[in-house]
Amino acid sequence: MLLRWLRRNLITIAGLITLAYLILPNIVVMVFSFNKPKGRFNYAWQEGSLDAWKDPCGVADMCDSLSLSLQIAAWATLGATVLGTMIAFALVRYRFKARGAINSLIFLPMAMPEVVMAASLLTLFLNMGAKLGFWTILIAHIMFCLSFVVTAVKARVMSMDPRLEEAARDLYAGPVQTFLRVTLPIAAPGIAAGALLSFALSFDDFIITNFNAGSTVTFPMFVWGSSQRGTPVQINVIGTAMFIIAVLVVLAAQLLSNSRQKNSAKP
Repeated sequence: MLLRWLRRNLITIAGLITLAYLILPNIVVMVFSFNKPKGRFNYAWQEGSLDAWKDPCGVADMCDSLSLSLQIAAWATLGATVLGTMIAFALVRYRFKARGAINSLIFLPMAMPEVVMAASLLTLFLNMGAKLGFWTILIAHIMFCLSFVVTAVKARVMSMDPRLEEAARDLYAGPVQTFLRVTLPIAAPGIAAGALLSFALSFDDFIITNFNAGSTVTFPMFVWGSSQRGTPVQINVIGTAMFIIAVLVVLAAQLLSNSRQKNSAKP
């Protein structure tokens, strides 16, 4: 009886175990955001406290580095999404020389080890005489986020039915009107997925940023530096807040999608 139940629910059980394994580190971070360590390191539970939540910017320079990471991630997302969307449409809709080679090269940043790309970008910037800082980080982030946007948008564009655009043109819609009212809404989920992925990758990146930052300190670099001297509880507070925001965004998107499906199913 038990074996039969296990066989019937094996995939569900495996999925729940995998999900628990993925979420466990976030739960640990969340729990230790309420800790009040007696020493410099927040690695052992001492006593519960809300002090860190009351003053999340109580650690010097932490909120400055967080603000910088958010700015870089926002601009990198915007740049990578715009460029990546245009590249994806060009690769799917048009035939030109070296199209196959470009399709292959798009995947290089995704397959290449980050340390190799970081060292290559650093060499490029030094040879150009560029001053390392905000702009070199931003350019580097756009470059490695671009591939992820192209991949996400390209998959969506390839699945589009061209007859919908043809129908819009038959109804006397111009090229711009067809793109804004038919093509763009259909491609929007892929564009949104690429943008969200770009933001997460840019905000979280350490290796490429560390090579090309100069004296600029982003939030991941601040966390790495703090771990050498002692990890403040406020880092766990910021991590918990980011996790909760990400979960709320995903839930909101899912609820919106379900609502649209229900409305479209109504006669």
